[in-house]
Amino acid sequence: MILFENVSKKFGATIALDDITLEVKQGEFVFIVGPSGAGKSSLLKILTREILPSDGKIKLGNVDITKIKTSEIPQFRRKIGMVFQDFKLLDDRTVFENVALTLEVQGKSDEEISKLVEHTLKLVEIWDKKNLFPRQLSGGEAQRTAIARAIVGKPDIVLADEPTGDLDPKTAWGVIQLLNEINSWGTTVLMSTHNQEIVNSLKRRVIKIKAGKIISDTKEGKYE
Repeated sequence: MILFENVSKKFGATIALDDITLEVKQGEFVFIVGPSGAGKSSLLKILTREILPSDGKIKLGNVDITKIKTSEIPQFRRKIGMVFQDFKLLDDRTVFENVALTLEVQGKSDEEISKLVEHTLKLVEIWDKKNLFPRQLSGGEAQRTAIARAIVGKPDIVLADEPTGDLDPKTAWGVIQLLNEINSWGTTVLMSTHNQEIVNSLKRRVIKIKAGKIISDTKEGKYE
C-alpha cells in the first residue's frame, strides 16, 4: 500500500529523514511517535507530495509518487485525507461548506455533495452544527469537522498529524475512537502523536522516529 525505500530528506544542513525504509499495508492503523523535530511531520508531508525527498523512492500502490507531475498532484491527493492539529478550517465557511469543499474540488454535483456531506456530518455526530462557523465550535467539534472533511471523499488513506494535541483528554479520546472506526472500514490510518496514553491503550503498530531515523517498529507497541 505504502512503501518508503531508503528515503532521506534534507533542509540545507539539517537532516529531517535519514534513510527511511518502511512498508504500511492497506487497512493498518500506525502510530508515528518520537520527540519534536524527529521527522514525523516530514514523513507525512512527503506522503502528500507537499515536499519531495532528497533521496529514495515512495510508492503508493503501484505509483512512485516522487515521479508524479505537478499537474497530477491534485488528482493524487484525492486518495488521501489529512487531519491537522490546528484543524485548518476556513473561517468564512460553515461546517457544511468546509466539508463540501473537498467534493466541490472533485467536481461532484450539488445533489451528490448535499447527500455525502449530510451522511458524513451525521457519521461524526456534528450534523446539528452544520450551519455554524469554526469560531463557534469547541475544539472537539472543530476536529470532528476536520475529520469529516478528510473522509467525505472516501480516501484510501487518512494521515493525522497530532490531531489531539490541542484537545482535552476526554475530547481527544472521542477523536481517536472516530479514527479507529474509520480504520475499521478498511481505511489506512497513519497518526503522528505525543499522546502516550492513547498509544499505549490502543496497542496498534508503533513506529518510533528519532533524529530522522526509525529506531523501533513494533506490531503492538507502546510509547516508551
